Formats: sequence, C-alpha cells, structure tokens
Amino acid sequence: MPDPVVVTKDLKKYFSSRSGPVQAVDGVDLEVFPGEIFGFLGPNGAGKTTTLRILTTLAKADSGTATIAGFDVSREPGKVRRNIGYVGQAGGADRPATGRENLILQGRLYDMTPQQAKDRAAELITALDLGEFADRIAHTYSGGQLRRLDVALGIMHRPKVLFLDEPTTGLDPQNRANLWVQIEKLRDMGVTVFLTTHYLEEADALSDRLAIMDHGRIVAEGTPVELKKQVAGDTISVGLRDDSRNEAIATLLGQRPYVRDFTLDDCRLRIVVEEGSKVMPDLLRLFDQEGIEIATITLAVPTLDDVFLNKTGRTLRDTESAGGGQ
Repeated sequence: MPDPVVVTKDLKKYFSSRSGPVQAVDGVDLEVFPGEIFGFLGPNGAGKTTTLRILTTLAKADSGTATIAGFDVSREPGKVRRNIGYVGQAGGADRPATGRENLILQGRLYDMTPQQAKDRAAELITALDLGEFADRIAHTYSGGQLRRLDVALGIMHRPKVLFLDEPTTGLDPQNRANLWVQIEKLRDMGVTVFLTTHYLEEADALSDRLAIMDHGRIVAEGTPVELKKQVAGDTISVGLRDDSRNEAIATLLGQRPYVRDFTLDDCRLRIVVEEGSKVMPDLLRLFDQEGIEIATITLAVPTLDDVFLNKTGRTLRDTESAGGGQ
C-alpha cells in the first residue's frame, strides 16, 4: 500500500465561549491514501469544517500534527498550498469572467506559461464536460455549472489532494447527481479527493473510505460496506397470513446458521441476517416447503445513519433537524 498523502495525529483545536472551551477538534487521527475519495461525514458543528481549515492552512491547530504530501501543515504552509486544491462552500470563480478565463487565470497564478494555462484549461473543459458553457460569463451559470467550474479551478495546478467542502449543498437532485459523476472522474484521473459532507447518500455513493466525526472526534472509520457490517445486519421483514405456525417458524429459523436474530409478533416476523439478498431465496423456498403462507416480504440493509446511531446513540438526520453550528 502506498504511503498516505494526508496524515493527522492527535489534532486538536479549541475555541473559547461563554460557557467554557469548545472542543471543535479533539484528538483527530486520520490517514488518506493517494487516488481515493475519502468522505468526512458528520452533522453541523461536528468539527468537519474546522479540521478542513487546519488541513488547508486556513487555521492553526492548537496541538497535534498534520502533513499533506509529506509537508507539515504548520511549518510548511506554502509547500502544502502548492500540493492541494480547495473548493469551499462559497466557491471562488470570478463571476464577470468566462469559465475559460477563470481557468487560465488560475493557471497563471500557479506560474504556468500562457500556453500551458490555455492547454490545461482546454484539458479540464473536456474532462469535466464544461464545453457547453465554458465561454459564457460565469454569472450566467446555474448552481451546478458553477460548482463544476469551482472543481476545475481546484485541480487546475494538478494538486496531490483536492479538498471539497460540502460541494453539493444547495444543488437540486439533477445537478447533485451530475457533480457526483464529475467527482468520480477526478478519482479516475488519479486525484485524491477529501470530501466533507453531511449527506448520507453522498458519502455512501462516492467514498472509497470515510470517517464519521461527532463532537470533535472520529467515532467510526472504514469503507461504507465495512461500517454498515458493524451494525446488526440486513433485516428481512415478513408479513404472515396467520400466526398458527409461529412455533414451527421459530424452530426453522433457529436451525439456519445465517440467522443472527429474529422476532415474531403475531403475524409480523423480523429476521436479522448477513447478506440478505443471498439468503432471501432460501427463506422463501423453506417457507414454501413448510406450507407457511407469506403476505409480504421486504429487505432492508443498514445505512450510514444506522452506523451513526450505533456509534453515537442518535441519528445524523436527528442532529440535522435540530440545527446548530460549529
């Protein structure tokens, strides 16, 4: 395995408040590897943005260390900035200029020659499907088009790591899905993407690995599949025609090694299994052979919200509806 391109060790950042110190980042250890999309998931106020600001040299940690591409964030901020791209929530495009002009200017700011900047701009316009609007003034762009331009600006200088802070916030579902495609293209181009988000489906769909942050600490880390496997398992819910065979059903399920748990209440049967899609056909055959009549059957797999609930005792959606800032 290659050496990690982002490393933090015991990273801490506190803020003062009337009620005492706020532990925004409270001992964060992370490793992000080249060429992966690393999701950073958590509710508002979890410490995601503060961590991101430290990694992008926009804020200083109180203690601990962070390195990007081998350079210390605190002691070598200039070298770190040469190796990262950053797309904040507000974006960074010059609205009176065209998309192409924005890209060329960005290249020139990173010491590219005029021809190098033009060539790189043309390359990104093609790669990220900007051609339809690249030569229009940026203030005429839709929200989704602006975000795609922001992403292109972020990788104009070929950074080792691209930091995306809540990139799809405020986008409609169609533009969000389109931006997901562009982010996956970045991975195909070899860009390491550090993605902060509070959208569960976004972290699940895009991340090769992810970390869940809450109250300034990492409460879970791994691939989406690994994290979801830590939860109880897939749940098969069965509606029975009658409850006359409940004792026989309990005996049958107790003999099946893939059944981790089950509850039977009147005509409602809930079975917790591993790899539910694989065992459902066996259960259906079993019930059919035993003459057990089924009215309904559904399969539910664990979600990242289940993982968050398992790790923190509350759901991520509950924390979002409660509001709150950092």
